[in-house]
Amino acid sequence: MTTTDIQIEPEFIEILQSVSDPEIPVLSLMDMGVVRSALRNGNVAEIKITPTYSGCPAMDVMGDDIKKAFRDQGIEARVQLVLSPAWTTDWITSRGREALEKYGIAAPLQPEADKEALLGNKKIVECPQCGSQNTQLVSQFGSTACKALFQCQECLEPFDYFKCLK
Repeated sequence: MTTTDIQIEPEFIEILQSVSDPEIPVLSLMDMGVVRSALRNGNVAEIKITPTYSGCPAMDVMGDDIKKAFRDQGIEARVQLVLSPAWTTDWITSRGREALEKYGIAAPLQPEADKEALLGNKKIVECPQCGSQNTQLVSQFGSTACKALFQCQECLEPFDYFKCLK
């Protein structure tokens, strides 16, 4: 399944857009790219989601939040965890990337650039506060395992960088 293989019933899009990522509340699960399908099977919505990484502690919360959002609309929902193909940061929508930046989290770079930034070889992670690339890796792990902690050398603000996952 690729990003273009997503199958969502049009009637379910608005419901799924209303469900926020529990760790990054400015992103919907749709913008995060974890919703892989949402199809009607009789009177039940069958939703498939893929974790951002296999040990993601937020998956149960995501599933419960999806079920509640559908229940609030009078629709029963079943949520299934799908591990293959593995989630990739390519699945974050452009709207999601913009929301990350506005929230103060630097969006993921491409794989080679990501490696250079996380090894401290290049100053290419842009500060979401002031836009400077004069940033420094503080820790390869930030507020969650999928983020690294950086600090801007211009405005001195610390910020998370969402690591590239492919």
